[in-house]
Amino acid sequence: MNRFILSVFILLLLINTSLSGQNSYADTTYQLTDTLPPSLSLFESDSILDISILFDITQYRRKRSDKEYLDAILTYKPGENDSVSKKIRVRARGEFRRNYCDFPPLMLNFRAKDTVGKEFSRINKLKMVTICRKGHEDYLLREYLTYKLYNVLTDNSYKVKLLRIDYINTGKTRRNKNNIREFAFAIEPVEYLAERTGTIEVTSDNLSRSMIKPSMLDRMAIFNYMIGNADWSIGGQHNVTVLSDSWSERPDLGVVVPYDFDYSGLVNTSYAVPGENLGIKSVRERVFLGLCREREVFEDALREFTDKKEELYRVINEFPWLKEKSKRDMIKYLDSFYGQFDRRNSIVNTLLYDCRRYGSNN
Repeated sequence: MNRFILSVFILLLLINTSLSGQNSYADTTYQLTDTLPPSLSLFESDSILDISILFDITQYRRKRSDKEYLDAILTYKPGENDSVSKKIRVRARGEFRRNYCDFPPLMLNFRAKDTVGKEFSRINKLKMVTICRKGHEDYLLREYLTYKLYNVLTDNSYKVKLLRIDYINTGKTRRNKNNIREFAFAIEPVEYLAERTGTIEVTSDNLSRSMIKPSMLDRMAIFNYMIGNADWSIGGQHNVTVLSDSWSERPDLGVVVPYDFDYSGLVNTSYAVPGENLGIKSVRERVFLGLCREREVFEDALREFTDKKEELYRVINEFPWLKEKSKRDMIKYLDSFYGQFDRRNSIVNTLLYDCRRYGSNN
């Protein structure tokens, strides 16, 4: 009980010193300085984490700036009788969703030398996907599961952490609109991903699909075909991260990791529309944007998807937070992918046709 009282006192002290002036520590240097190993990180467990974030939500929603940070306090309970509070800064992020959503996705920026609590150790900036608009909880949970599906196929993928957040508003607003309790999920920082996979991030304006390791490009392209996602490109590094390793036989060829799946048919958001040059009317229709390979190469690449089919389905079926109706819809959509693995293996013919049709795209 004494520890709890002390935690409450510290939280109140932080609120008083931090929020008395919104820019009281706006010039503080924020950087990666924690020294705890990544095994103690936020992304090592699939359990949901309850947190609260206290900041001026009214101003956040009004300005939705991806450059201007707002002071905030993040609080969570690592144990039943323990509470940890961190002074952070927050801003809006994203392209389409930052302008379209009622509550734009968040970027959390942690203070330097803030090593309290293992869950957020060594994190500098943390991307969070939030519920876009009222009634969009289903979309968020579907997108979270899509990341988890790719985790099944490869470690060269972004880990995600499901959160349940109490947003506490310090700004002026209408009665009963101060606080919000919603799901969100955090995306593994690219620094974590690179350290975990022994790679470094590559940014260049001259990348193309031919510069990616063939097996990794094929896996990602087939995965995006499976989930009905055509909203990606290597050339513009649109919704993909390219990494390089120095220990492989071909370090000149990159590793590619996809992200942002809200425009996929599997997630099926109300705002998602296919690209004009794709020749499809809905994101529920599939197109394959990978490079052309020999039939045998495609057959080998597809074998991974058949071998892990049950595990992929299990990710969806055993997830406790999504409505059964939405689970059935996701499974049905995956069934339409696996239905192409027939006696003639018609899925290979589809990949061969689409790769020729979209072969000039990056």
